[in-house]
Amino acid sequence: MENKSENENSFWSLSVDDAYRKLAANPKGLSDSEVAQRLKQYGPNTLKNNSNSSMFILFISQFKSPITLLLIIAALLSAGLGDVSDTLIILCIVLLSSFLGFWQEKGAANAVKELLKMVRLKCSVIRQGVTKEIAVEDVVPGDIVTLSAGDIIPGDCLIIDSKELFVDEAAFTGETFPVEKSSGDPLPANTVLSKRSNTLFMGASVISGKATALVMATAKLTEFGKISTNLQLKAPETDFETGIRKFGYLLMEVTLILVIIIFGVNVFLHKPVLDSFLFSLALAVGLTPQLLPAIISVNLSTGAKRMAKLQVIVKRLSSIENIGSMNILCSDKTGTITEGKVNLKDTLDINGNHSDKVLQYAWLNASMQQGFRNPIDVAICSSYDGSKNTFSVESEIPYDFIRKRLTIIVKEGNLKLAITKGALNSILSICSQAEISEGKLTDISASKAAILKQYEELSEAGFRTLGVAYTPVTGSGDFTRDDEKNMVFLGFITLFDPPKPGVEAIINKLNTLGVQLKIITGDNALVAKSLALQVGIKDPKILTGAQLQKMTKAALMNQAIHTDIFAEVEPNQKERIIAILKSGGNVVGFMGDGINDAPALHTADVGISVDTAVDVAKEAADIVLLSQDLDVLTNGVVEGRKTFTNTMKYIFMATSANFGNMFSMAGASLFLPFLPLLPKQILLTNLLTDFPEMAIATDRVDDLNIQSPQRWDISFIRKFMIVFGLLSSVFDFLMFGVLLFIFHAKEKEFQTAWFIESVISATLIVLVVRTRLPFFKSLPGKYLCIATAIIVLFVLVLPFTPLSTWFDFVKLPFMLYVWMFILITIYILSAEIMKHKFYQVMLKKHRKHR
Repeated sequence: MENKSENENSFWSLSVDDAYRKLAANPKGLSDSEVAQRLKQYGPNTLKNNSNSSMFILFISQFKSPITLLLIIAALLSAGLGDVSDTLIILCIVLLSSFLGFWQEKGAANAVKELLKMVRLKCSVIRQGVTKEIAVEDVVPGDIVTLSAGDIIPGDCLIIDSKELFVDEAAFTGETFPVEKSSGDPLPANTVLSKRSNTLFMGASVISGKATALVMATAKLTEFGKISTNLQLKAPETDFETGIRKFGYLLMEVTLILVIIIFGVNVFLHKPVLDSFLFSLALAVGLTPQLLPAIISVNLSTGAKRMAKLQVIVKRLSSIENIGSMNILCSDKTGTITEGKVNLKDTLDINGNHSDKVLQYAWLNASMQQGFRNPIDVAICSSYDGSKNTFSVESEIPYDFIRKRLTIIVKEGNLKLAITKGALNSILSICSQAEISEGKLTDISASKAAILKQYEELSEAGFRTLGVAYTPVTGSGDFTRDDEKNMVFLGFITLFDPPKPGVEAIINKLNTLGVQLKIITGDNALVAKSLALQVGIKDPKILTGAQLQKMTKAALMNQAIHTDIFAEVEPNQKERIIAILKSGGNVVGFMGDGINDAPALHTADVGISVDTAVDVAKEAADIVLLSQDLDVLTNGVVEGRKTFTNTMKYIFMATSANFGNMFSMAGASLFLPFLPLLPKQILLTNLLTDFPEMAIATDRVDDLNIQSPQRWDISFIRKFMIVFGLLSSVFDFLMFGVLLFIFHAKEKEFQTAWFIESVISATLIVLVVRTRLPFFKSLPGKYLCIATAIIVLFVLVLPFTPLSTWFDFVKLPFMLYVWMFILITIYILSAEIMKHKFYQVMLKKHRKHR
């Protein structure tokens, strides 16, 4: 069997027998052992990078924080100096935290893997003489595939045999109308791609007919794979990922300053150097939201599972947050705004009156052509109920994108006609006369202005309008493209693709959610404008591809945000539109399903495709819809905002209670003769306060957080951290006062009381900061309540268990619990009042800057 590089040779120049020999294959197909060996050699048949991290690598990645590594090293150093028990406890807590993170991220990864199975492509192959259905990823070179109408071609193939096979290569070449393919003699090795009639390309699809083909190349070795190589680069950083990174920098700055100051001061006060270092690092770990990656993964995977129930499959988890942040959605109109089904409105003569003759000639052209059965021809044929005459087909000049027309030569008795239909300007360019009434002709120049005016009126009414022309054919020679001239313009075919029922309400819902819809279409501006008016877009602003081509970047940036429809757009202009909108600070979603959409899908903040899209579009997309429906997407937007909101709840908790507690401990360490908490106690505090947040993904979300796009705001988070962190510290120092001046607490009693108070207050404050509303008006989810109750109970019971000796805790007097309860209650109420005022001030500032 040949190696991979040899498979890239010009196999279209081989006979089928030579191809079998080249791949060590046979007509009965491969055996299971051969398939296994080739899968190992060639890898899965996918354009996606399959270097999935092992479970071990995922676990090790939980220790990637430099602070955590420093803490482990310092703990081991402490063990070397004789403090083995404390070292073991610290290492156990770090391991437990890391395991929790690993377990949650593993579950999230498995959830996504299961979701992706829902959008897997399948195909039929012959193996060991039996036809079976397998996943496209499992196809290998040497497989024999059986193809029929609607199948996607799973690899670059050499046709073994075929019957009336027409293949749509629009997904591959950008051409809408497909070409006929057949088995035949080998072609020259230098045959250009578009002329390889015995070859099928990965990513193309079968429109009609059947075929059996030998897979010659898979995955990145295919022509399709080569084209999509540029899409295998690392996906651009999402708006959410940018926010996480900036948040990380903020915490890093605060942590570094705290560690240096606290360590320096403790050493200056002649406290043990190693203890001071461990204490500083433990504080740093306490300030760092160690489980943030796990919390985010849990939130995202939970959101992904909820979205899957709504027919929205998430491929890239971070895109869930982005779909919640999205404020602009760009989409084609066909199948999204409209039903995606072409209907014949009417056939009209040159004066705009109904014409049975135009319908008959259009029907002859549509029904007798032997090539691509496209939706327009289907609409024409289904609308014709006239006499099925005795015309027969003589020959055909197929449609192509240069001529933009299709000609059929038909014969009945001695009458021989060439009938052409296609784009109006293309039809007019080959006409020298026009039929103004039955059998009465006039020079085309006298009627051209009226024809164009009629075309404009029909387009304004929202109808896609084609032209029909004919000419008598004399002589016995073949009618060629060069003979398409001096024809008679007969009339118009008008077609329409109606808006989906209820689409206006869905667009209004998107607007209510703060998402602006922009339609990008190849249709002419008049048709696009008519559709916009039908779906409730009043006075739509339209930019055409030609106008866009002439505009500078600055001019387009100014115009694009105000534009409702980009019409007559070339495929390569889509990416430019997306990039311009993004550069204006918008979070942009793009909905597309063809290979020409892939660059735009990749550029968009949220790439959205559909289950029926081509592989490369689904590879580039972040989200795949099982239904091509804006309503489904609207549900996805809402779920995205819920997930974003729940993630931010953890951020607010980490930057208020954690920061306040760590700041308080740092301050207390400056005047206490002992450490306010031991390093192992700080780590336990961090672990226990993080635990309830595991349930945050299931928490209820207020309607207030769903009404508008959610964005990261580091400035807001910083202010929140300072305000609520300092509030927390005020009550911490009040607690210190109670311990020192009322109860005259010694070291272990102080540490035990402070541990209990800090964990309970940090756990309960989540119930306040999780919502902008008064906490009693927005009750938490069931699992968050249960998790919070478990932690509070555990902390209260801990000093009475054998575990207390491990952590140097002691039993406390009853009155100390009473004081704790009073202080925590006042703290929660104060935080509620502070929250109300904080959001009032922030809202005023936001309105002022708008």
